[in-house]
Amino acid sequence: MGKVVLVTGVARQLGGRFVRRIQRDPDVDRVVGVDAVAPEHHLGGADFVQADIRQSAIGRVLAETGADTVVHMDVTGTPLGSGSRTSVKETNVIGTMQLLGACQKSPTVRRLVVKSSTNVYGSAPRDPAVCTETTAPKSLPSGGFAKDAVEVEGYVRGFARRRPDVAVTVLRFANILGPGAETPLASYLGLPVLPTVFGYDPRLQFVHEDDVIEVLRLSSHEPRRGTLNSGTFNIAGDGVLLLSQCSRRLGRPTVPLLLPAVTWAGSLVRTLGMTDFSPEQIRLLTHGRVVDTTQMRETLGFRPKYTTAQAFADFARGRGAGLLPPEVLAGAVDRIAELSLRGSGHLPTQSAN
Repeated sequence: MGKVVLVTGVARQLGGRFVRRIQRDPDVDRVVGVDAVAPEHHLGGADFVQADIRQSAIGRVLAETGADTVVHMDVTGTPLGSGSRTSVKETNVIGTMQLLGACQKSPTVRRLVVKSSTNVYGSAPRDPAVCTETTAPKSLPSGGFAKDAVEVEGYVRGFARRRPDVAVTVLRFANILGPGAETPLASYLGLPVLPTVFGYDPRLQFVHEDDVIEVLRLSSHEPRRGTLNSGTFNIAGDGVLLLSQCSRRLGRPTVPLLLPAVTWAGSLVRTLGMTDFSPEQIRLLTHGRVVDTTQMRETLGFRPKYTTAQAFADFARGRGAGLLPPEVLAGAVDRIAELSLRGSGHLPTQSAN
């Protein structure tokens, strides 16, 4: 018999896409999608079970389906529909605890894949230029999705110690972008005018939705010869972009603000319901974050189809024209970016102009 794959978070577009993709694999016999609300998109030939992973009922679902592979995608930074930040945190943290408890009791589970984030590294002025999977944050995130991700990974490590017979893979994704991206950073980049921190031009990395689906699929199967898909891996497209380059390519002007004013602006846009402008988001837009992907390539055996610049370009095409034509912003923004890089003493690798 083929594999039985249980996927959480299928009401979101990304979860739905993964379900439709994984069921086409020849060694997958059945796919079961789980979420607290019914998805508005189709799931192909997959079975859907409406269940809240924050409740103990997820244990019954796991037992009844006999799943041998669990792909936990219900770890996210944005609410679904009219949900609140509190409900997101409960799903991320309490939901993960309940799911792992069910997996621990299950005699059939043999593989667990968890969607995490490079947010676990934080963003601080004294961070290394490039973070590896073993880099410890200078200070642990104090709240928001970043703190959720740190707690989730802690519970996953505990599960891995208790069930050494289960292959556990944690994928730390850089900022996910693409035409259907549903992330706090995507919401921020969709603003007509981008508030930025005066005097800072952070380096950013992106990973395309298509590559997210593919690496999740790869991690759900037995590793290929010469690779190992158990462990923790940074997942990002090649290269980096400066925030100033992003604004130019979107045709969106920036409004440089002193840090206290940026914090105030964040409170304002949250009140308006436009985007999640948490303190962690502000730190990212101040200090940036770049991760090393050597283990992704050499150990996991995955090479993204999209670079950081290509992922951003696809995202930008889906957003339409900004307030200003890109060519109007190009010269001034690139000159500012170059001066900023020279002042810091280094240039980002593989950054396209």
